[in-house]
Amino acid sequence: MEKVIPENQTNSLLVLCGPTAVGKTEIALMVAERFSCEIISVDSMQVYRYMDIGTAKPTTAERSRIPHYLIDIVNPDENYTLGRFIRDAETAAQTIYSHGKIPLLAGGTGLYFKGFLDGVFAENQIFAEKNKGTDNRKTPSLRYSLRKKLHEDGRDTLHRELAELDPESAARIHPNDTQRLLRGLEIYHLTGITWSQHLAAQVNKPSRYRTLKIGLTRPRKSLYERINQRVLHMVALGLLAEVKNLLDLGYDKNLKSMQSIGYRHMINFIENKWSWEKALELLARDTRRYAKRQYTWFNSDPEIIWYDVSETDKILRDIELFIAQKKA
Repeated sequence: MEKVIPENQTNSLLVLCGPTAVGKTEIALMVAERFSCEIISVDSMQVYRYMDIGTAKPTTAERSRIPHYLIDIVNPDENYTLGRFIRDAETAAQTIYSHGKIPLLAGGTGLYFKGFLDGVFAENQIFAEKNKGTDNRKTPSLRYSLRKKLHEDGRDTLHRELAELDPESAARIHPNDTQRLLRGLEIYHLTGITWSQHLAAQVNKPSRYRTLKIGLTRPRKSLYERINQRVLHMVALGLLAEVKNLLDLGYDKNLKSMQSIGYRHMINFIENKWSWEKALELLARDTRRYAKRQYTWFNSDPEIIWYDVSETDKILRDIELFIAQKKA
C-alpha cells in the first residue's frame, strides 16, 4: 500500500545534483544545517559497504553533522536496483518527515533521481503493449543472443551498437555497466523504439512532492582540475588498500560494483595489466568522462535550476523563497 504523508507534514523536498567532484557534499551540508534537512544519498555506489574511498562517501564527521540515508546499506555482491532505491528512498523520506525535517536528495546518479521523482520506467508494460499477439519466447532468445554476443565480442562492441541505435542512452550508460547496456539493446530490438524514446514518452503521474531542483556546476577547467586532485587524494587515503581488502574479503573482481570507476583501475594495476602511472591517468580520464555524461543527463531536465558553486548566497535565498511559498 502506498504510504501517505500525514496532513500535518509538508510534502516539500529539495534536490541537489551535479557531476562528480563539483562540490555537492559541502553545499548539501550547508543547506541541511540552514533549513533543517536530513540527507538522502542519491548515489549508486555509496550504497555499498566497504567501498568508502573510491565512492567519495561523506566522512564520519560530515555524517555526524547531519543524518544521512542510503549509505552502507548493501554488500558489494548484492544487486542494488532502481526499484530498490525508490523503495528505500521513499522509506527514508517518510522517516525524515516524521522528524519534522525536509528531505534533501543529494548526489549524482541521474536515473535514481528520475525514478524516485517521476516513477519507474514501466519496461514490462511496454513490452506487453508492443508484443501483443507475438511469440513471447522471443524475449529469452534475444537475451541469450545478446549475452552470447557480449561474451564473444565484448562490451565495447555492444556499446558501439547501442550508440548507433540510441545515442542518448549510450551517453549515460558506461560500457562496463553491462546490465543496463543489455537492457537498452533488448528494449530496442523487442519494441523498435529506443529506451530514451520510451522514457521521453512515459506518462508520469503528478508527483506528490513539491520539489526544488538545484543543479551545481563550475567552469569545466576547474571541475577537471578538482577531479585530477580527487584522484590523488583518493590514492593518498588508501584506495589501493581498500580494493585489496575487498578482494581479500572474497568479492569477485567481475562484480558490477568492483568494475566501477576507481575499483577496476586498481584491479588492473594489481593484476599488472597497467602501470601505476597508467592506472591513475585512466582513472582521472574516466572520471572526467563520467562527469561529462552526468552533465548530459542532468541537462535534459528542464526543471533543474543551475547555479555555480560559488553562488551560495543565491542558492540559500532561492531555497528560502521556495520554503516561504509553501508556508504562505
